[in-house]
Amino acid sequence: SMPFLLCLKKKKSPVPLGRSIFQKHTPPIQQNYQALLESCLKNKCLFTDDTFPAHISSIGTGALLKKLPRNLQWKRPHALHKSPVFYAAHRRQLDLCQGLVENCWFLAALEALTFHQDILAAVVPQNQSFERKYAGIFHFRFWHFGEWIDVVVDDLLPVNEAGELLFVSSVYKNVFWGALLEKAYAKLYGSYEDLQIGQVSEALVDFTGGVNTRIKLAEAPPDLWDMLTRATYSRSLMGCQTHLGVSFPSVSLSCIQTTKVLKNGLVAGHAYTVTGIRKVTCQYGPENLVRLRNPWGKIEWKGDWSDSSYKWELLSPKEKILLRKKKDDGEFWMSLRDFKIHFVDLVICKLTPDLMSQEDGKKWMYSLKSGRWVKGSTAGGSLGFCNGSFWMNPQYWLNVLPVEDSKKSPSTCSVVISLMQKHSTKHRNRAPHLFIGFLLYKNTILFPFFPEQYQESNRKLPPSFFTRHQPVNKHQVFLDEREVTHDFHLEPCVYVIVPSTLEPQQESEFILRVFSRKHVLREMGGNTSFTLSKEIVDRYEGKIWEDFFTKHFEQVSACNPEINAVQLQRILNNISWRNFQSFRLNFSLDSCQGILALLDLNATGTLSIQEFRVLWKRLLFYLEVFQKRDTNRSGKLDLVELHAAVQETGISLSNEVCNLMAIRYGDPDLQISFESFVCFMLRVEIMGEAFRNLTQDGRGIYLRESEWMMMTLYS
Repeated sequence: SMPFLLCLKKKKSPVPLGRSIFQKHTPPIQQNYQALLESCLKNKCLFTDDTFPAHISSIGTGALLKKLPRNLQWKRPHALHKSPVFYAAHRRQLDLCQGLVENCWFLAALEALTFHQDILAAVVPQNQSFERKYAGIFHFRFWHFGEWIDVVVDDLLPVNEAGELLFVSSVYKNVFWGALLEKAYAKLYGSYEDLQIGQVSEALVDFTGGVNTRIKLAEAPPDLWDMLTRATYSRSLMGCQTHLGVSFPSVSLSCIQTTKVLKNGLVAGHAYTVTGIRKVTCQYGPENLVRLRNPWGKIEWKGDWSDSSYKWELLSPKEKILLRKKKDDGEFWMSLRDFKIHFVDLVICKLTPDLMSQEDGKKWMYSLKSGRWVKGSTAGGSLGFCNGSFWMNPQYWLNVLPVEDSKKSPSTCSVVISLMQKHSTKHRNRAPHLFIGFLLYKNTILFPFFPEQYQESNRKLPPSFFTRHQPVNKHQVFLDEREVTHDFHLEPCVYVIVPSTLEPQQESEFILRVFSRKHVLREMGGNTSFTLSKEIVDRYEGKIWEDFFTKHFEQVSACNPEINAVQLQRILNNISWRNFQSFRLNFSLDSCQGILALLDLNATGTLSIQEFRVLWKRLLFYLEVFQKRDTNRSGKLDLVELHAAVQETGISLSNEVCNLMAIRYGDPDLQISFESFVCFMLRVEIMGEAFRNLTQDGRGIYLRESEWMMMTLYS
C-alpha cells in the first residue's frame, strides 16, 4: 500500500487555485544600469524610473494605503539630508529599522546579510554614492529563480511631511542604502505592499542563492549548539521567528496581523535575526547564549541574560563588558534553553550545503533544472490525490556518484534537493502558493533490466513503476510555500525525482536544485528544460579546519580543551599558509600572549576552542586585507598601506591613532608585519566594541576602577 501523504495547510488561499490557461512567470524588466547612468551624466539630469514610478501604484492597493500620511511626498536623499551617504562601512552592521511596511522577515534576513561583507557586496554594489558620478540612479542584485538579476531604481523615496522615511530607515539618518535596497526589492516583487507577507527563508535565498535548513526548535537535534557554532563561524545567515499562537511552525509572516508584545518582551509571530552565539563561564559552570535582534530596532527580551538581567554579575568583568550592551536597540542575549522554548523555528541559509553534512570543506556540485506543470500534460498531482496521473509529472534522473578524493569512501552521500515554485503574476502576493513537494525513488528498474529502453531513449518511467515501488521519502509533506527543501543521505545509485503539486491539473513553473559532492542530473522524457551545473567551494571554513581545531585541542585535554600562549604560538607558526609561500610567518611568544589577553574574555589565561574560532575567522579576513594592500609583496605594510588596510576592514581611525599604533606595533622604520597587523587590528576591534557597549551617549564611558584595570592591563 502507498504511504499516507501528509498535507500541511497553513493559510486560506485568497484566490482560486485553478487557472484556465497556463500563465508563465513574468520576469522582471531588465534595465542597463551603466548605460542609464552614463546617459543621465551626459545629459546632466537625474534618473526617473518610469517602470517603478514615484506614485501610489508602486506602494500598492491594499491595507498599507490606510497607514500612509495624508501629505505623502517622494524626495531624493539630497533633499532629506545635507550630506547623504549610500553605505557607511565603518558603522556597525545593525543600523536598519523597520518602517510602515510590515516586512520584519525581509529586514531580519537583510541584517543577517550585513555580517558577511563579501556576500553583501554582491547584493549591494559598493561603488555607488551621492557624490561621485551621482545621477539619482542605483542598482542592486538579487538571486531570482535561478539567476542573478540587476534591479535598477531611482532614489525618490516616500516620506512624510516632516521629511522622515516611511519605510526602512537607518539609525544614522544620512545613510540610505537600506531604503534604496528595499525599494529595489519592492520593484522586483511588484510593490511595497507585496513585501507585507513573507518568510525569512525566502529573503535569505534571494540575497544569496543559498540553500536553507529549517530546524523546528521544539524538536531540535541534540547537536543544535554544534550546528549553531558551525553556522556562526562560516558563511551562513540565520533568522528565526517567535510563536504565532497556532500549531503550524512555518507560516508566512505579516507583522500587521500580529503586533502583540508579550510580557517577556518578545513580539508574537515576529522574525528576528540571529547575530551571534557565545559560551560563557558562570560561577556555576558554562552556559550557551544566543544573541538576537528585533528588526524594529527596539523592544527586547526581558528574561535571563537580557540587558538588565542579574545573570551578567556571574561573569568576569571583561566578559560582561564585551558582551552586555545596555541599550534599547533591539539586540539582546538569551540562553539556548530559552531560545528553544520561545522561538518556533530557526532558518540557516548556507552558500554550500555542508552544515548538515560530515563532508565539509570539499567541493560540491550544484545543478539546476527549470520545469513546469501544465494542465492535461505534466500537472499530474500527488500520489495521495490521483495514482493514475502521478507518472505524468516531470521526472528527473539523478545519478549520485561516489567521490574519488574521499580518503574513506562513505557508504552514503549527502544530497540536498530543493523545489521552488514561481509566482505567475508580477505581484508576489496576489496569487497563492500551490501546495508542492517531491518524491524520490531509488531507481532499481533501470539497471540492469532496461538500460537501453530508459537510459538511452531517456523515456519517463511508466505508471506501473510507481504502484510497485515505495519512495525514499515516504512521509513527504506538501507545503504551500515558495520552496521545499530536504536533506538526504543516499547510497551512490540512480534515483528518480518526481516534483508535483498536491492536486492534479494545477499549473506553475518551478526550478529544481540538487546539491551533492558528485552527481549527474537530467530530465527524463526529453530535454526541454534549462540546465545549470557548477562547482561550489566554501573557502572560509570546512571539515578540514574542524579536524584541525579538534586535533590540536584534543591533544591538550579531552575534557576541557584550552590552549595557552605557547601552544597558540606553536599552532599559528605550523599552519601551512598557502597564500604566504614567499616568506614564513613567525608569531612571537609576546604576540601570542597579546592575542590571548585580548580574546580571553573569562580571564582563564587560556583560549577555548570557541575563542580560537573567533581568532581564526579574523585571521583569514586580516590575511585577505593584508595581501590586498601589500602591493609590493614585501610582507610588510608602510604607513600609507596601513591606513588603506584599516579602511578596508570597515573601521574608521584617525591618522593620529594609526600613526601611534604603527609606532607601538611596527619596526624602527614603522613597517608593520602581518603578525603585528593581527595584534593591532584585534586590539582596535575589541576596544571599539567595549566602548560601544559601555557608552550611553556615544561620547564617553563610565568604568569602575576594577573594570578599568581589567580592560587596560589584561588586553
